[in-house]
Amino acid sequence: MGRIFETRKHTMFARWDRMAKQFTRIGKDIAIAVRGGGPDPAHNPALRRVIQNARAVNMPKDKVEAAIKRAMGKDATNYEQLIYEGYAPHGVAVLVETATDNPTRTIAAVRSIFNKFGGNVGVTGSVSFMFRHMGVFRLNPAGIDQDDLELYLIDHGLEEMGEGTGEKGEPQLIIRCNFPDFGQVQKALEDRNVTVLSASQEYVCTTPTELPEDQAREVLEMIDRLEQDDDVQQVYHTLA
Repeated sequence: MGRIFETRKHTMFARWDRMAKQFTRIGKDIAIAVRGGGPDPAHNPALRRVIQNARAVNMPKDKVEAAIKRAMGKDATNYEQLIYEGYAPHGVAVLVETATDNPTRTIAAVRSIFNKFGGNVGVTGSVSFMFRHMGVFRLNPAGIDQDDLELYLIDHGLEEMGEGTGEKGEPQLIIRCNFPDFGQVQKALEDRNVTVLSASQEYVCTTPTELPEDQAREVLEMIDRLEQDDDVQQVYHTLA
């Protein structure tokens, strides 16, 4: 076990209110989870995971409960999850994960951003082969016997385990598994009473792209703009 590789997920610009965006993203995740498995987190692992992630970004409990109630209503928005692929400037591959009630609007906005910053939207499969679809769990390493936990999780689908950092630079323990094993690893952590800071599915790049700082800045500007779009949930890329 060592330090786990992570591409830059957050830009240096942060021109928008990141907390508000996080709450919007969580709200959509709640709607999708409730639609797929019902409003009871005890019987809906996907909803349980989203609520866990809501706590990680300090989303108030009343906002979470309100989002669950909205998702149960007859007028609840029906979000479609779509992924767009393309290239940012300087050959950096990008996956844009969206949740939208209007795909026509979303693809037009995504294509406009790519074009504006010198990138281009590709067809399905054009860059996805550069990423692995994985389940990712982030833990507070305090009090955890990492060697013991690693041995335990190997039998439940663990692929990678190592050290990383959170948004504020705080130390984290990062666990990755192939996405089909997500539920198995989640249950194994729950059975061990391990507190999970966040749990998500991510697209992890297999071949990172190294760029000089000025070119990296151009790429990050485009990623930052994509992340500001209301329909965009996550942006994954190969920039190292």
